[in-house]
Amino acid sequence: MKSSQPGEELHQALLNPQVSKSPLPPLIKSKQLPGTQDNHQGQQSEQQDILNSSRPSLMGTHKVTGELEKILSNTEQKGFDRFFSATCIELKLLFFLAAPTVMVYMINYIMSMSTQIFSGHLGNLELAAASLGNTGIQLFAYGLMLGMGSAVETLCGQAYGAGKYEMLGVYLQRSMILLMATGIPLTITYIFSEPILIFLGESTAIASAAAVFVYGLIPQIFAYAANFPIQKFLQAQSIVAPSAYISAATLIVHLFLSWLVVYKIGLGLLGASLVLSLSWWIVVGAQFLYIMKSERCRHTWTGFSVRAFSGLPEFLKLSTASAVMLCLETWYYQILVLIAGLLPNPENALDSLSICTTISGWVFMISVGFNAAASVRVSNELGYGNPKSAGFSVVVVTAISFIISTIAAVIVLSLRHVISYAFTDGETVAAAVSDLCPLLSLTLILNGIQPVLSGVAVGCGWQTLVAYINVGCYYVVGVPLGALLGFTFKLGAKGIWSGMICGTAMQTAILLWITYRTDWSKEVTIMYHLFRLLDA
Repeated sequence: MKSSQPGEELHQALLNPQVSKSPLPPLIKSKQLPGTQDNHQGQQSEQQDILNSSRPSLMGTHKVTGELEKILSNTEQKGFDRFFSATCIELKLLFFLAAPTVMVYMINYIMSMSTQIFSGHLGNLELAAASLGNTGIQLFAYGLMLGMGSAVETLCGQAYGAGKYEMLGVYLQRSMILLMATGIPLTITYIFSEPILIFLGESTAIASAAAVFVYGLIPQIFAYAANFPIQKFLQAQSIVAPSAYISAATLIVHLFLSWLVVYKIGLGLLGASLVLSLSWWIVVGAQFLYIMKSERCRHTWTGFSVRAFSGLPEFLKLSTASAVMLCLETWYYQILVLIAGLLPNPENALDSLSICTTISGWVFMISVGFNAAASVRVSNELGYGNPKSAGFSVVVVTAISFIISTIAAVIVLSLRHVISYAFTDGETVAAAVSDLCPLLSLTLILNGIQPVLSGVAVGCGWQTLVAYINVGCYYVVGVPLGALLGFTFKLGAKGIWSGMICGTAMQTAILLWITYRTDWSKEVTIMYHLFRLLDA
Protein backbone atom coordinates (compact mmCIF):
# COMPACT_ATOMS: atom_id res chain seq x y z
CA MET A 1 0.00 0.00 0.00
CA LYS A 2 1.45 3.31 -1.05
CA SER A 3 1.04 6.32 1.18
CA SER A 4 -1.26 9.07 0.01
CA GLN A 5 0.89 11.64 1.73
CA PRO A 6 3.82 12.90 -0.40
CA GLY A 7 6.01 13.42 2.65
CA GLU A 8 5.57 9.87 3.82
CA GLU A 9 6.52 8.15 0.58
CA LEU A 10 9.55 10.38 0.22
CA HIS A 11 10.95 9.34 3.56
CA GLN A 12 11.71 6.02 1.90
CA ALA A 13 14.85 7.77 0.70
CA LEU A 14 16.11 7.57 4.27
CA LEU A 15 16.49 3.84 3.82
CA ASN A 16 19.34 4.45 1.34
CA PRO A 17 22.28 6.33 2.87
CA GLN A 18 24.12 8.70 0.58
CA VAL A 19 27.88 8.36 0.95
CA SER A 20 30.22 10.48 -1.09
CA LYS A 21 33.78 9.70 -2.11
CA SER A 22 34.98 13.10 -0.96
CA PRO A 23 34.65 14.27 2.61
CA LEU A 24 33.39 17.72 3.54
CA PRO A 25 35.40 18.78 6.62
CA PRO A 26 33.27 20.99 8.86
CA LEU A 27 35.76 23.86 9.06
CA ILE A 28 37.02 23.75 5.50
CA LYS A 29 35.19 25.42 2.68
CA SER A 30 34.61 22.90 -0.10
CA LYS A 31 36.16 23.73 -3.45
CA GLN A 32 33.95 24.26 -6.47
CA LEU A 33 34.78 23.38 -10.04
CA PRO A 34 35.09 26.36 -12.39
CA GLY A 35 31.70 27.50 -13.58
CA THR A 36 29.75 25.46 -11.04
CA GLN A 37 29.92 27.72 -7.99
CA ASP A 38 27.04 29.99 -8.99
CA ASN A 39 24.77 27.05 -9.76
CA HIS A 40 25.68 25.34 -6.51
CA GLN A 41 25.06 28.49 -4.48
CA GLY A 42 21.78 29.06 -6.27
CA GLN A 43 20.64 25.55 -5.50
CA GLN A 44 21.66 25.94 -1.85
CA SER A 45 19.77 29.22 -1.68
CA GLU A 46 16.68 27.60 -3.17
CA GLN A 47 16.97 24.70 -0.73
CA GLN A 48 17.23 27.05 2.23
CA ASP A 49 14.29 29.15 1.04
CA ILE A 50 12.05 26.10 0.82
CA LEU A 51 13.17 24.78 4.19
CA ASN A 52 12.76 28.18 5.82
CA SER A 53 9.33 28.75 4.29
CA SER A 54 7.94 25.80 6.20
CA ARG A 55 8.87 27.06 9.67
CA PRO A 56 6.27 28.78 11.77
CA SER A 57 7.57 32.16 12.86
CA LEU A 58 6.33 31.48 16.39
CA MET A 59 9.06 28.91 16.97
CA GLY A 60 12.52 30.44 17.22
CA THR A 61 14.18 27.23 18.33
CA HIS A 62 16.82 27.20 15.61
CA LYS A 63 18.54 30.47 16.53
CA VAL A 64 21.51 28.78 18.19
CA THR A 65 22.08 26.23 15.41
CA GLY A 66 21.80 28.99 12.83
CA GLU A 67 24.50 30.89 14.69
CA LEU A 68 26.68 27.78 14.68
CA GLU A 69 26.35 27.42 10.90
CA LYS A 70 27.29 31.09 10.43
CA ILE A 71 30.41 30.67 12.55
CA LEU A 72 31.49 27.56 10.64
CA SER A 73 30.88 29.31 7.30
CA ASN A 74 32.71 32.52 8.26
CA THR A 75 36.01 32.15 6.37
CA GLU A 76 37.12 35.65 7.39
CA GLN A 77 37.45 34.56 11.03
CA LYS A 78 40.63 32.77 12.10
CA GLY A 79 40.41 28.99 12.08
CA PHE A 80 41.16 28.58 15.78
CA ASP A 81 38.63 31.28 16.76
CA ARG A 82 35.97 29.60 14.64
CA PHE A 83 36.76 26.22 16.12
CA PHE A 84 36.68 27.52 19.70
CA SER A 85 33.42 29.47 19.27
CA ALA A 86 31.71 26.60 17.46
CA THR A 87 32.91 24.05 20.02
CA CYS A 88 31.51 26.09 22.93
CA ILE A 89 28.10 26.27 21.25
CA GLU A 90 28.08 22.59 20.33
CA LEU A 91 29.18 21.44 23.78
CA LYS A 92 26.35 23.39 25.38
CA LEU A 93 23.82 21.80 23.02
CA LEU A 94 25.24 18.30 23.47
CA PHE A 95 25.38 18.27 27.25
CA PHE A 96 21.89 19.76 27.44
CA LEU A 97 20.71 16.69 25.51
CA ALA A 98 23.06 14.02 26.85
CA ALA A 99 22.94 14.57 30.63
CA PRO A 100 19.15 14.10 31.11
CA THR A 101 19.17 11.19 28.66
CA VAL A 102 21.87 9.40 30.66
CA MET A 103 19.78 10.01 33.79
CA VAL A 104 16.69 8.47 32.16
CA TYR A 105 18.53 5.31 31.07
CA MET A 106 20.17 4.91 34.48
CA ILE A 107 16.83 5.25 36.27
CA ASN A 108 15.27 2.68 33.93
CA TYR A 109 18.13 0.34 34.77
CA ILE A 110 17.77 0.98 38.51
CA MET A 111 14.03 0.24 38.35
CA SER A 112 14.70 -3.18 36.81
CA MET A 113 17.56 -3.91 39.20
CA SER A 114 15.54 -2.86 42.26
CA THR A 115 12.76 -5.24 41.21
CA GLN A 116 15.36 -7.98 40.98
CA ILE A 117 16.70 -7.07 44.44
CA PHE A 118 13.23 -7.11 46.03
CA SER A 119 12.60 -10.50 44.43
CA GLY A 120 15.98 -11.80 45.57
CA HIS A 121 15.13 -11.21 49.22
CA LEU A 122 12.28 -13.69 48.84
CA GLY A 123 14.77 -16.52 48.25
CA ASN A 124 17.40 -17.92 45.88
CA LEU A 125 14.80 -19.40 43.53
CA GLU A 126 13.00 -16.06 43.26
CA LEU A 127 16.31 -14.27 42.58
CA ALA A 128 17.17 -16.69 39.79
CA ALA A 129 13.66 -16.36 38.33
CA ALA A 130 13.70 -12.55 38.38
CA SER A 131 17.23 -12.46 36.92
CA LEU A 132 16.22 -14.79 34.11
CA GLY A 133 13.05 -12.83 33.40
CA ASN A 134 14.86 -9.47 33.48
CA THR A 135 18.05 -10.25 31.57
CA GLY A 136 16.55 -12.82 29.24
CA ILE A 137 12.98 -12.34 28.12
CA GLN A 138 12.45 -8.72 29.17
CA LEU A 139 15.72 -7.54 27.60
CA PHE A 140 14.69 -9.09 24.28
CA ALA A 141 11.43 -7.11 24.25
CA TYR A 142 13.21 -3.96 25.45
CA GLY A 143 15.79 -4.10 22.64
CA LEU A 144 13.19 -4.84 19.97
CA MET A 145 10.84 -2.03 21.04
CA LEU A 146 13.64 0.50 21.56
CA GLY A 147 15.07 -0.35 18.15
CA MET A 148 11.75 0.02 16.35
CA GLY A 149 11.13 3.28 18.18
CA SER A 150 14.36 4.68 16.75
CA ALA A 151 12.58 5.28 13.44
CA VAL A 152 10.82 8.16 15.22
CA GLU A 153 14.26 9.53 16.09
CA THR A 154 15.21 9.73 12.41
CA LEU A 155 11.97 11.06 10.95
CA CYS A 156 10.94 13.39 13.78
CA GLY A 157 14.45 14.80 14.08
CA GLN A 158 14.69 15.69 10.41
CA ALA A 159 11.08 16.89 10.18
CA TYR A 160 11.57 19.13 13.22
CA GLY A 161 14.76 20.58 11.77
CA ALA A 162 12.95 21.32 8.51
CA GLY A 163 10.01 22.94 10.28
CA LYS A 164 7.45 20.25 9.39
CA TYR A 165 6.23 20.32 12.97
CA GLU A 166 2.79 18.80 12.39
CA MET A 167 4.42 15.63 11.03
CA LEU A 168 6.04 14.82 14.38
CA GLY A 169 2.70 13.94 15.95
CA VAL A 170 1.80 11.79 12.94
CA TYR A 171 5.10 9.90 13.13
CA LEU A 172 4.61 9.41 16.87
CA GLN A 173 1.17 7.85 16.39
CA ARG A 174 2.35 5.74 13.47
CA SER A 175 5.19 4.30 15.50
CA MET A 176 2.88 3.54 18.43
CA ILE A 177 0.51 1.67 16.10
CA LEU A 178 3.32 -0.52 14.78
CA LEU A 179 4.85 -1.14 18.19
CA MET A 180 1.49 -2.00 19.76
CA ALA A 181 0.96 -4.52 16.96
CA THR A 182 4.44 -5.93 17.60
CA GLY A 183 3.47 -6.33 21.25
CA ILE A 184 0.90 -9.00 20.36
CA PRO A 185 3.37 -11.73 19.26
CA LEU A 186 5.66 -10.72 22.14
CA THR A 187 2.75 -11.29 24.52
CA ILE A 188 2.30 -14.80 23.13
CA THR A 189 6.01 -15.42 23.75
CA TYR A 190 5.61 -14.25 27.35
CA ILE A 191 2.59 -16.51 27.88
CA PHE A 192 4.53 -19.57 26.70
CA SER A 193 7.74 -18.54 28.49
CA GLU A 194 7.77 -21.61 30.77
CA PRO A 195 7.95 -24.28 28.02
CA ILE A 196 10.37 -22.06 26.08
CA LEU A 197 12.74 -21.81 29.05
CA ILE A 198 12.51 -25.55 29.71
CA PHE A 199 13.30 -26.20 26.03
CA LEU A 200 16.38 -23.95 26.37
CA GLY A 201 17.66 -26.10 29.22
CA GLU A 202 16.45 -24.35 32.36
CA SER A 203 15.25 -26.46 35.29
CA THR A 204 11.51 -26.92 35.74
CA ALA A 205 11.51 -25.05 39.07
CA ILE A 206 13.35 -21.99 37.74
CA ALA A 207 11.35 -21.95 34.49
CA SER A 208 8.06 -22.12 36.39
CA ALA A 209 9.03 -19.30 38.78
CA ALA A 210 10.43 -17.17 35.94
CA ALA A 211 7.17 -17.61 34.01
CA VAL A 212 5.19 -16.22 36.97
CA PHE A 213 7.49 -13.19 37.00
CA VAL A 214 7.20 -12.76 33.23
CA TYR A 215 3.38 -12.87 33.31
CA GLY A 216 3.45 -9.68 35.36
CA LEU A 217 5.62 -8.04 32.70
CA ILE A 218 3.04 -8.41 29.92
CA PRO A 219 1.58 -4.90 30.51
CA GLN A 220 5.14 -3.57 30.33
CA ILE A 221 5.37 -4.67 26.67
CA PHE A 222 2.70 -2.17 25.68
CA ALA A 223 4.20 0.47 27.96
CA TYR A 224 7.40 0.06 25.92
CA ALA A 225 5.33 0.43 22.74
CA ALA A 226 4.10 3.83 23.91
CA ASN A 227 7.14 5.04 25.84
CA PHE A 228 9.89 4.77 23.25
CA PRO A 229 8.07 6.68 20.47
CA ILE A 230 7.06 9.35 23.01
CA GLN A 231 10.62 9.56 24.30
CA LYS A 232 12.08 9.93 20.79
CA PHE A 233 9.34 12.44 19.87
CA LEU A 234 10.42 14.65 22.77
CA GLN A 235 14.14 14.14 22.14
CA ALA A 236 13.75 15.25 18.52
CA GLN A 237 12.61 18.62 19.87
CA SER A 238 15.47 18.74 22.41
CA ILE A 239 12.93 18.25 25.22
CA VAL A 240 14.78 15.89 27.55
CA ALA A 241 14.64 17.30 31.08
CA PRO A 242 10.91 16.52 31.66
CA SER A 243 11.51 12.82 30.95
CA ALA A 244 14.34 12.81 33.48
CA TYR A 245 12.19 14.46 36.17
CA ILE A 246 9.31 12.09 35.48
CA SER A 247 11.60 9.04 35.65
CA ALA A 248 13.16 10.21 38.93
CA ALA A 249 9.75 10.75 40.55
CA THR A 250 8.52 7.39 39.24
CA LEU A 251 11.53 5.62 40.74
CA ILE A 252 10.53 6.82 44.22
CA VAL A 253 6.96 5.58 43.67
CA HIS A 254 8.30 2.30 42.27
CA LEU A 255 10.49 1.59 45.30
CA PHE A 256 7.64 2.25 47.74
CA LEU A 257 5.10 0.17 45.81
CA SER A 258 7.58 -2.70 45.40
CA TRP A 259 8.16 -2.81 49.17
CA LEU A 260 4.42 -2.61 49.84
CA VAL A 261 3.29 -5.20 47.29
CA VAL A 262 6.11 -7.73 47.67
CA TYR A 263 6.61 -7.72 51.43
CA LYS A 264 3.49 -6.27 53.07
CA ILE A 265 0.75 -7.53 50.77
CA GLY A 266 2.74 -10.66 49.94
CA LEU A 267 2.19 -10.94 46.19
CA GLY A 268 5.75 -12.19 45.68
CA LEU A 269 7.24 -12.50 42.19
CA LEU A 270 4.03 -11.65 40.38
CA GLY A 271 3.57 -8.53 42.50
CA ALA A 272 7.16 -7.39 41.87
CA SER A 273 6.80 -7.61 38.09
CA LEU A 274 3.32 -6.04 38.10
CA VAL A 275 4.70 -3.04 40.00
CA LEU A 276 7.49 -2.72 37.41
CA SER A 277 4.89 -2.71 34.63
CA LEU A 278 2.81 -0.13 36.50
CA SER A 279 5.86 2.10 36.94
CA TRP A 280 6.48 2.11 33.19
CA TRP A 281 2.85 3.05 32.57
CA ILE A 282 3.19 5.92 35.06
CA VAL A 283 6.12 7.21 33.01
CA VAL A 284 4.09 6.89 29.79
CA GLY A 285 1.05 8.66 31.24
CA ALA A 286 3.07 11.52 32.70
CA GLN A 287 5.02 12.09 29.47
CA PHE A 288 1.87 12.03 27.34
CA LEU A 289 0.18 14.47 29.71
CA TYR A 290 3.19 16.75 29.32
CA ILE A 291 2.90 16.58 25.52
CA MET A 292 -0.78 17.53 25.58
CA LYS A 293 -0.40 20.36 28.10
CA SER A 294 3.01 21.84 27.28
CA GLU A 295 3.33 24.96 25.14
CA ARG A 296 6.56 23.53 23.74
CA CYS A 297 4.60 20.78 21.97
CA ARG A 298 1.63 22.82 20.73
CA HIS A 299 2.95 22.86 17.14
CA THR A 300 4.15 19.26 17.09
CA TRP A 301 1.16 17.61 18.76
CA THR A 302 -2.12 18.66 17.15
CA GLY A 303 -4.18 15.68 18.27
CA PHE A 304 -4.90 12.21 16.96
CA SER A 305 -5.00 11.92 13.18
CA VAL A 306 -6.15 9.31 10.65
CA ARG A 307 -2.96 10.13 8.71
CA ALA A 308 -1.18 7.89 11.21
CA PHE A 309 -2.70 4.86 9.44
CA SER A 310 -1.29 5.82 6.03
CA GLY A 311 2.22 4.99 4.89
CA LEU A 312 2.61 2.22 7.46
CA PRO A 313 4.55 -0.18 5.14
CA GLU A 314 7.22 2.46 4.45
CA PHE A 315 7.43 3.33 8.13
CA LEU A 316 7.67 -0.37 9.00
CA LYS A 317 10.73 -0.75 6.76
CA LEU A 318 12.67 1.90 8.65
CA SER A 319 11.39 0.63 12.01
CA THR A 320 12.44 -2.92 11.18
CA ALA A 321 15.88 -1.79 10.03
CA SER A 322 16.27 0.20 13.26
CA ALA A 323 15.25 -2.81 15.36
CA VAL A 324 17.60 -5.18 13.54
CA MET A 325 20.47 -2.71 13.89
CA LEU A 326 20.00 -2.29 17.64
CA CYS A 327 19.17 -5.92 18.44
CA LEU A 328 22.27 -7.19 16.66
CA GLU A 329 24.32 -4.91 18.89
CA THR A 330 22.42 -5.78 22.08
CA TRP A 331 22.54 -9.55 21.56
CA TYR A 332 26.24 -9.54 20.67
CA TYR A 333 27.53 -9.40 24.24
CA GLN A 334 24.75 -11.64 25.50
CA ILE A 335 26.20 -14.28 23.19
CA LEU A 336 29.57 -13.70 24.87
CA VAL A 337 28.06 -14.80 28.20
CA LEU A 338 26.28 -17.79 26.63
CA ILE A 339 29.47 -19.03 24.96
CA ALA A 340 31.42 -18.55 28.19
CA GLY A 341 28.96 -20.89 29.89
CA LEU A 342 30.31 -23.71 27.68
CA LEU A 343 33.89 -23.37 28.97
CA PRO A 344 35.45 -26.12 31.16
CA ASN A 345 35.19 -23.94 34.30
CA PRO A 346 32.00 -22.01 33.50
CA GLU A 347 31.23 -20.74 37.01
CA ASN A 348 34.47 -18.77 37.35
CA ALA A 349 34.23 -17.49 33.76
CA LEU A 350 30.62 -16.39 34.15
CA ASP A 351 31.26 -14.68 37.50
CA SER A 352 34.21 -12.69 36.16
CA LEU A 353 32.44 -11.81 32.91
CA SER A 354 29.28 -10.73 34.74
CA ILE A 355 31.32 -8.30 36.87
CA CYS A 356 33.09 -6.91 33.79
CA THR A 357 29.89 -6.58 31.77
CA THR A 358 28.17 -4.84 34.69
CA ILE A 359 30.98 -2.25 34.86
CA SER A 360 30.88 -1.89 31.08
CA GLY A 361 27.10 -1.45 31.21
CA TRP A 362 27.25 1.46 33.64
CA VAL A 363 29.89 3.29 31.57
CA PHE A 364 28.00 2.40 28.39
CA MET A 365 25.00 4.41 29.62
CA ILE A 366 27.08 7.58 29.26
CA SER A 367 27.75 6.68 25.63
CA VAL A 368 24.04 5.98 25.14
CA GLY A 369 23.34 9.55 26.23
CA PHE A 370 25.76 10.81 23.60
CA ASN A 371 24.17 8.39 21.11
CA ALA A 372 20.81 10.13 21.59
CA ALA A 373 22.43 13.57 21.48
CA ALA A 374 24.27 12.76 18.25
CA SER A 375 21.10 11.46 16.62
CA VAL A 376 19.08 14.54 17.55
CA ARG A 377 21.80 17.02 16.60
CA VAL A 378 22.54 15.45 13.22
CA SER A 379 18.90 14.90 12.22
CA ASN A 380 17.91 18.44 13.28
CA GLU A 381 20.80 20.06 11.42
CA LEU A 382 20.17 18.05 8.25
CA GLY A 383 16.51 18.99 8.34
CA TYR A 384 17.39 22.63 8.92
CA GLY A 385 19.83 22.62 5.98
CA ASN A 386 23.07 23.08 7.94
CA PRO A 387 25.65 20.64 6.51
CA LYS A 388 28.63 22.15 8.32
CA SER A 389 26.84 22.08 11.67
CA ALA A 390 25.86 18.43 11.14
CA GLY A 391 29.43 17.41 10.33
CA PHE A 392 30.90 19.47 13.14
CA SER A 393 28.45 17.99 15.66
CA VAL A 394 29.64 14.50 14.72
CA VAL A 395 33.27 15.49 15.33
CA VAL A 396 32.59 17.09 18.73
CA VAL A 397 30.26 14.44 20.17
CA THR A 398 32.58 11.61 19.08
CA ALA A 399 35.61 13.34 20.61
CA ILE A 400 33.88 14.07 23.93
CA SER A 401 32.48 10.56 24.29
CA PHE A 402 35.88 9.09 23.42
CA ILE A 403 37.65 11.23 26.04
CA ILE A 404 35.18 10.30 28.79
CA SER A 405 35.39 6.59 27.95
CA THR A 406 39.18 6.71 27.85
CA ILE A 407 39.24 8.25 31.34
CA ALA A 408 36.92 5.49 32.55
CA ALA A 409 39.17 2.87 30.94
CA VAL A 410 42.26 4.26 32.69
CA ILE A 411 40.44 4.24 36.05
CA VAL A 412 39.32 0.63 35.57
CA LEU A 413 42.81 -0.45 34.55
CA SER A 414 44.39 1.26 37.56
CA LEU A 415 41.91 -0.47 39.90
CA ARG A 416 42.13 -3.86 38.20
CA HIS A 417 43.35 -5.69 41.32
CA VAL A 418 40.65 -4.38 43.67
CA ILE A 419 37.62 -3.52 41.52
CA SER A 420 36.05 -6.98 41.81
CA TYR A 421 35.78 -6.71 45.61
CA ALA A 422 32.87 -4.32 45.15
CA PHE A 423 30.95 -7.36 43.88
CA THR A 424 32.46 -10.39 45.60
CA ASP A 425 35.05 -11.48 48.19
CA GLY A 426 36.27 -14.44 46.14
CA GLU A 427 40.01 -14.44 45.44
CA THR A 428 39.68 -16.65 42.38
CA VAL A 429 37.09 -14.38 40.77
CA ALA A 430 39.16 -11.31 41.70
CA ALA A 431 42.17 -12.77 39.88
CA ALA A 432 40.04 -13.58 36.82
CA VAL A 433 38.57 -10.06 36.74
CA SER A 434 42.05 -8.55 37.06
CA ASP A 435 43.14 -10.68 34.10
CA LEU A 436 40.18 -9.45 32.03
CA CYS A 437 40.52 -5.74 32.91
CA PRO A 438 42.81 -4.88 29.94
CA LEU A 439 40.13 -6.23 27.61
CA LEU A 440 37.45 -4.42 29.60
CA SER A 441 39.37 -1.14 29.25
CA LEU A 442 39.68 -1.62 25.49
CA THR A 443 35.95 -2.37 25.31
CA LEU A 444 35.17 0.85 27.20
CA ILE A 445 37.21 2.88 24.71
CA LEU A 446 35.47 1.28 21.72
CA ASN A 447 32.10 1.81 23.40
CA GLY A 448 32.94 5.49 23.61
CA ILE A 449 32.95 5.70 19.82
CA GLN A 450 30.64 2.99 18.46
CA PRO A 451 27.33 4.08 20.07
CA VAL A 452 27.88 7.67 18.97
CA LEU A 453 28.42 6.58 15.37
CA SER A 454 25.26 4.47 15.63
CA GLY A 455 23.45 7.62 16.79
CA VAL A 456 24.76 9.46 13.74
CA ALA A 457 23.50 6.60 11.56
CA VAL A 458 20.02 6.90 13.11
CA GLY A 459 20.05 10.66 12.61
CA CYS A 460 20.86 10.19 8.93
CA GLY A 461 18.57 7.20 8.40
CA TRP A 462 21.34 4.68 7.66
CA GLN A 463 19.86 1.89 9.78
CA THR A 464 19.71 -0.67 6.94
CA LEU A 465 23.36 -0.15 6.03
CA VAL A 466 24.50 -0.43 9.64
CA ALA A 467 22.42 -3.59 10.13
CA TYR A 468 24.37 -5.28 7.30
CA ILE A 469 27.65 -4.05 8.78
CA ASN A 470 26.68 -5.43 12.19
CA VAL A 471 25.88 -8.86 10.75
CA GLY A 472 29.25 -9.04 9.01
CA CYS A 473 31.44 -7.67 11.79
CA TYR A 474 29.68 -9.19 14.78
CA TYR A 475 28.39 -12.55 13.61
CA VAL A 476 30.66 -13.42 10.68
CA VAL A 477 33.90 -12.22 12.31
CA GLY A 478 33.48 -11.55 16.05
CA VAL A 479 31.56 -14.58 17.32
CA PRO A 480 33.40 -17.27 15.27
CA LEU A 481 36.78 -15.70 16.06
CA GLY A 482 35.92 -15.56 19.76
CA ALA A 483 34.88 -19.21 19.77
CA LEU A 484 38.06 -20.17 17.89
CA LEU A 485 40.33 -18.34 20.35
CA GLY A 486 38.39 -19.47 23.40
CA PHE A 487 38.06 -23.18 22.63
CA THR A 488 40.53 -24.19 19.89
CA PHE A 489 43.41 -22.09 21.21
CA LYS A 490 42.25 -22.68 24.81
CA LEU A 491 42.36 -19.01 25.79
CA GLY A 492 39.07 -19.30 27.67
CA ALA A 493 37.08 -16.18 28.49
CA LYS A 494 39.96 -13.95 27.35
CA GLY A 495 39.94 -15.56 23.93
CA ILE A 496 36.16 -15.28 23.53
CA TRP A 497 36.20 -11.63 24.55
CA SER A 498 39.23 -10.88 22.31
CA GLY A 499 37.36 -12.19 19.29
CA MET A 500 34.30 -10.15 20.17
CA ILE A 501 36.46 -7.02 20.52
CA CYS A 502 37.87 -7.64 17.04
CA GLY A 503 34.33 -7.61 15.66
CA THR A 504 33.47 -4.39 17.50
CA ALA A 505 36.73 -2.75 16.38
CA MET A 506 36.04 -3.68 12.75
CA GLN A 507 32.49 -2.30 12.95
CA THR A 508 33.71 0.92 14.56
CA ALA A 509 36.41 1.38 11.92
CA ILE A 510 33.90 0.91 9.08
CA LEU A 511 31.43 3.38 10.63
CA LEU A 512 34.25 5.89 11.16
CA TRP A 513 35.25 5.59 7.51
CA ILE A 514 31.67 5.95 6.26
CA THR A 515 31.07 8.97 8.49
CA TYR A 516 34.34 10.58 7.41
CA ARG A 517 33.51 10.08 3.73
CA THR A 518 29.97 11.40 4.07
CA ASP A 519 29.14 14.51 2.07
CA TRP A 520 26.87 16.39 4.47
CA SER A 521 25.76 18.77 1.73
CA LYS A 522 24.45 15.77 -0.18
CA GLU A 523 22.56 14.63 2.93
CA VAL A 524 20.92 18.06 3.09
CA THR A 525 20.04 17.78 -0.60
CA ILE A 526 18.10 14.60 0.19
CA MET A 527 16.04 16.59 2.66
CA TYR A 528 15.64 19.39 0.13
CA HIS A 529 14.01 17.02 -2.37
CA LEU A 530 11.81 15.55 0.35
CA PHE A 531 10.38 18.88 1.42
CA ARG A 532 10.18 20.33 -2.09
CA LEU A 533 7.71 17.58 -2.95
CA LEU A 534 5.98 18.09 0.38
CA ASP A 535 5.30 21.71 -0.49
CA ALA A 536 4.12 20.68 -3.95
